[in-house]
Amino acid sequence: MRSINLIVVHCSATRADHTLTTENLESEHRRRGFHGIGYHYYIRRDGTVVPTRPLEQIGAHAKGHNAHSIGICYEGGLDCNGHPADTRTPEQKSALRLLVHQLLKRFRNSYVCGHRDLSPDLNGNGVIEPEEWVKVCPCFEVGKEL
Repeated sequence: MRSINLIVVHCSATRADHTLTTENLESEHRRRGFHGIGYHYYIRRDGTVVPTRPLEQIGAHAKGHNAHSIGICYEGGLDCNGHPADTRTPEQKSALRLLVHQLLKRFRNSYVCGHRDLSPDLNGNGVIEPEEWVKVCPCFEVGKEL
């Protein structure tokens, strides 16, 4: 097993009025040149947690951070107009909390963050602020919830 010290939460950037099946996600990632889905887990709107990549395998979800991280993605992240929004269902929130809790028990020295929290600190103040985000993903404050 590889060394894990980071758990990164993502959204699929799917509109609230659209569905992105696991098969659709895989097709999308393969089109982008990945060898299958880049995340280790995918959480559907009904709260189903789908393992999508073995934990032993390095992910393809957060450039520069994949070697020692686990990627979790939830279906959603855009409102019906295509704007970034926390569209997680109560089932997704519950499933995400439980999954992160289980992973932290297994990988005790890991840190949990959102994809946007890995953006560069452009002003060098030690805090990644909204104006520095490369992406808005996962459209909620991971540090406050998880």
